Amino acid sequence: MSEAWVEVGTRSELLPGEYKVVWDGDTAIAVFNIDGDLYAVEDICTHDGGELAGGDVVGFEVECPRHGARFDLRTGAPTCPPAYEPIARFPIRESDGLIWTRDDR
Repeated sequence: MSEAWVEVGTRSELLPGEYKVVWDGDTAIAVFNIDGDLYAVEDICTHDGGELAGGDVVGFEVECPRHGARFDLRTGAPTCPPAYEPIARFPIRESDGLIWTRDDR
C-alpha cells in the first residue's frame, strides 16, 4: 500500500469525457472524468489483464477493448462478461487545484 499520493494533474488537463493514466509504483491507475466527477480504477481488466483506458466509456461504464467486458467506474463491479471479478478502485483527492490518487490497498 502506498502512503504517498500520486499527482494526476489539474481539472483543465482532465476535462469531462477524458481519462489519464498515472503510475503508483508498478500499479497503473486510470482516472476518468465523467461529467465532472472523477473515478480512479486499476487499469487492468480482471478477465485477461488488458488495459481498460482507451476503451469506450458509456455512462459510468468502461468497456475493455480486447474482449468487451464492462465495468462500472463508480463501484468497480463487472457489468458484462467475460469478466466476473471487480476492478480495484482508488481514492481521489483534490488540493490546491491538483487532482491526486493512490493505490491504497
